[in-house]
Amino acid sequence: MTDRPARSLADDLRDRTDDELAALLQRRPDLARPAPADVTALAGRATTRTSVQRALDGLDLAHLQALEALLVAHPAEPADLATLLATDEDTAARLTSDLRELALAWRSPEGLRPARTLGEVVGVPAGLGPVGERVPGPDRLSTALAELDPRQRSLLDALTWGPARGAVAIAAPDGTASPVAAAAGELVAAGLLEREDEGHVVLPREAALALRGGRLHQHPAPRPPAVEHAALDPDVVDAAAGGRAGELLVLVTEIVEEWGTRPPRVLRSGGVAVRDLSRLAAHLETSPEETAWLLETAHAAGLLAVDDGSRRQDQPAQWAPTQAADDWLDDAAGARWAALAGAWWASSAAADLVGTTDGGRVNALSTATSYPLGRQRRQDALRALATLPAGAVAQEDALGELLRWRHPLRMARHAASTDTAASLVTALREAEWAGVTGRGALSGPGRAVVADDAAGAADRMEPLVPAAVDHVLLQADLTAIAPGRLDGAARALMRLVSDVESRGGATVHRFGEESVRRALDLGWTADRVLEELAAVSRTGVPQPLDYLVRDVARRHGVARVGACSAYLRCDDAALLDRIERDRALGMLQWRRIAPTVLVSPVPAPTVMDLLREEQYGPVADGVDGGLELAGARQHRAAPAATPAVRTHGVDEVVARQVVGVMRRGDTGRAASHDEEGTITDPVVVAATLREAAVDGQALWIGYADDVGGVATHLVRPLAVEAGRVRASLGDADNDNVRTFSLHRVTKVRPAR
Repeated sequence: MTDRPARSLADDLRDRTDDELAALLQRRPDLARPAPADVTALAGRATTRTSVQRALDGLDLAHLQALEALLVAHPAEPADLATLLATDEDTAARLTSDLRELALAWRSPEGLRPARTLGEVVGVPAGLGPVGERVPGPDRLSTALAELDPRQRSLLDALTWGPARGAVAIAAPDGTASPVAAAAGELVAAGLLEREDEGHVVLPREAALALRGGRLHQHPAPRPPAVEHAALDPDVVDAAAGGRAGELLVLVTEIVEEWGTRPPRVLRSGGVAVRDLSRLAAHLETSPEETAWLLETAHAAGLLAVDDGSRRQDQPAQWAPTQAADDWLDDAAGARWAALAGAWWASSAAADLVGTTDGGRVNALSTATSYPLGRQRRQDALRALATLPAGAVAQEDALGELLRWRHPLRMARHAASTDTAASLVTALREAEWAGVTGRGALSGPGRAVVADDAAGAADRMEPLVPAAVDHVLLQADLTAIAPGRLDGAARALMRLVSDVESRGGATVHRFGEESVRRALDLGWTADRVLEELAAVSRTGVPQPLDYLVRDVARRHGVARVGACSAYLRCDDAALLDRIERDRALGMLQWRRIAPTVLVSPVPAPTVMDLLREEQYGPVADGVDGGLELAGARQHRAAPAATPAVRTHGVDEVVARQVVGVMRRGDTGRAASHDEEGTITDPVVVAATLREAAVDGQALWIGYADDVGGVATHLVRPLAVEAGRVRASLGDADNDNVRTFSLHRVTKVRPAR
């Protein structure tokens, strides 16, 4: 960036290098979309109220105070602002340099100036009143303030730090002039107050600054507040985060496998039914709140979607894993975690809204969970936590103070509408679930997530996730203990032949008739089940488990179901008699057509399900009379047509492309533009009119009338507000003032 003085913000931007312009676009990405035609258009866009407000939202308290100081004392140099900010010149220079880099200030021949529109957006800086008309000079002002009596001083002290406007009682209860009114009158006569009307006075800006001792703010904050925190060993933090990351992988994998075989229905209003959410929470042994968060995170990562690809009229839409989930299952543990943590970091879904009833019940995975403000608060909280030393655990109140310093405008705007403390608690709780923090401190991989470094996050988490185990310990009480996270073939086997009884550092699996029958339904024999279990067990197969498997296998497949709508054939006539007379199966309306055959008008799948519920262990007959294996069907949904909402900034590549477009626009404009400098871009037209209103510059404008004609007027803009331009006609100031509609101004050019 050059230090050559400029005549306007556009000149200042035009003098910047391509690297500096690219940095500006990355810090203020709204300026790059769509790409400005040239640097003049960039300057116009940078001074619109919306863009300025967005830029101010990202400023911390130190930069906001520096901006207010610049609004009070422009044009100014850092040395002048250092006094107002009660800090050293180097700090003031750094703050104002940042403001200039953000195009919120620019260097004129007289010194630094704030960008146009800042005064409108910021309003009254630091609670100061207007510049006074009768205020004594600096020497006389100090003397006048020193000679004040207690009544007068008390009145000025009440207005010193704002608001500068005060109400003054004209008369006391007995009808005489009140002491306050008398003191106010004396101060007005001395030029230390100005009367606004009969009942109100205003403290002039010069008097307020003198009373403040030359500083602008009562509590200058050039540096962030010190945050009291406990210090943990970073290795302990990373280990805790790695353990939580391992649990996250287990839970999401369980969701993929559970919904792959038993996908829940999609509600008409979208989302997952409360019953399905509760069932999944019980299966995972997690709270409904954490289960909702797991679903939203998996959905944001593209692992879950609505299955519409194979829908029939008689089959409702279902939630199912996507094809990307299979690739995710094959990835390394660090990459799998990074995909989930990154999706949570960028997702606009607010899982904490699930179950609330404000305006109707909010269901998990519904559009009602979209809450971009929640994403902003989550990112603000963790970025604030990232400024603390590694292993630092901050109290929520202290972290909230740091947040209020880092984003004062944003926090103040939303403090009245929401519970800021609750939002912070939610963000920290979800960060712990995600393995981004460990024991309350930001982990090493978590810092990479906050820095949007997905590859770095995966690499740093890979050695921290507890390694998967490939064996279990079979117990004589028909349970098996997995001493860690199961993966691969061992996990697939245990999921097939057992049910999870409890989770934790060691997972307990329970064997039962129903779980063993799942393997037999796939065509496995009792010997194969026992051999597979023996292969993954370090303790051998206990006798009770051997008896269970062989007993279930002996009774499995004795009864066989086919289509009649359904038939049931069985060589055991006694068993067939019992099935025919079983009241629980009365709805099947059995009819015996042979000593070993029953038929039913009920479809075969229903017959199969009911017989299994009554523990008869049937198998299906194929069309050729042979055994038909059930097969473990895995539902997979196509990738979602509309991916989860995410935010994308302007990276360096895009920023440089936009800079190239602007440079070419400037070159083309210089080659083809007329010498008069006519401007037609609506954004730049509005910015030029605002600048002219401040500088008192005369302009030629083109103005469209009601019938489409364009007339040219020589005007001197006085104010641009509410979509209208108020201007005096002619080059010189006069009383002939006219109001123009801003959208009808077709072009402007300076009057020379």
